[in-house]
Amino acid sequence: MSFDLRTRLEARRHEHLYRQRPLLQTPQGPQVVVDGKPLLAFCNNDYMGLANHPEVIAAWQAGAERWGVGGGASHLVIGHSTPHHELEEALADLTGRPRALLFSNGYMANLGTVTALVGQGDTVLEDRLNHASLLDAGLLSGARFSRYRHNEVASLESRLEKAVGDTLVVTDGVFSMDGDVADLPALSRAARAKGAWLMVDDAHGFGPLGANGAGLVEHFGLSMEDVPVLIGTLGKSFGTSGAFVAGSEELIETLIQFARPYIYTTSQPPALACATLKSLELLRAGHWRREHLANLIRQFRQGAEQLGLQLMDSFTPIQPILIGDAGRALRLSQLLRERGVLVTAIRPPTVPVGSARLRVTLSAAHTEAQVQLLLNALEQCYPLLDAIETKEPDHA
Repeated sequence: MSFDLRTRLEARRHEHLYRQRPLLQTPQGPQVVVDGKPLLAFCNNDYMGLANHPEVIAAWQAGAERWGVGGGASHLVIGHSTPHHELEEALADLTGRPRALLFSNGYMANLGTVTALVGQGDTVLEDRLNHASLLDAGLLSGARFSRYRHNEVASLESRLEKAVGDTLVVTDGVFSMDGDVADLPALSRAARAKGAWLMVDDAHGFGPLGANGAGLVEHFGLSMEDVPVLIGTLGKSFGTSGAFVAGSEELIETLIQFARPYIYTTSQPPALACATLKSLELLRAGHWRREHLANLIRQFRQGAEQLGLQLMDSFTPIQPILIGDAGRALRLSQLLRERGVLVTAIRPPTVPVGSARLRVTLSAAHTEAQVQLLLNALEQCYPLLDAIETKEPDHA
């Protein structure tokens, strides 16, 4: 007996769902070289344009000179260095919470937090469109797990009525594939009415949203009592890597004691924390970046609507163009690529069947002229969509 891997792979190809990794041969930015071809990219999550910022690079280099290049051990052994501690304090200040805790990545932060807070005899309630890491965390926690209809408070309330034990309501802040935002005020009211906690993964909200870039919670003016558990990632608007959880003294101490992905993982390089401290400084001071990005979002939406493209309900840098069929999404992505524009086609299982889309993402590093080039390319390519034979570009 053997695993029939070839059949599984061929089936994925036949369904236009096969994934390949594009090879990026330049630093992140609007202008990139992918698989040897210069392209104008609209598909990364570097919303503030900090991933290749010279001051962030210099901070990393200086950090490596002083602190070396490896964490060397887990935080609880001897891997918790001064830059880690200073970054946690800065993130706590950004979010207006007593403490923050660094994780190596967002998947680990979500998994560690959910499994540390609930288990057998408890309840986890999640939005149907939550990120895979949140859904996996709920399933692996051992708690009773249920998903409520996307952003529908009434659906959540009906599940809260049946909840047992400690109950954790979990949602993305900005939904990564749709670009819409969670109704945090309503979700918070529903959770608090039943004594549940609300946990928000605001990976895509930090940077673009909030007066100081502190994300969707700041955008709505909510307190720590409204959202007791706040999670963010550092590989998007911060331009570096890692994740954090922000909350009360008791929450952070609980995670230090019980979050297995935190306890049993080597800390991130201290120099990385130095770079993130610099990017956090630039993010907080860079109001112009958020204003410029907001202008680009308006420009794109107005232009796309004039072209008759079906956009999704989003005021964030994530601006999906809904196509529906996976093969058609691939065709449009390939047509754009042939004209020097890189936009990723997103297909099942990342999104529901029948909702394949081109996931346009905008950055403060883009210019108005570059957004117009994207719109021009879409105007040329969209009418050709049905006439071109399906190819297999490198997309998710």
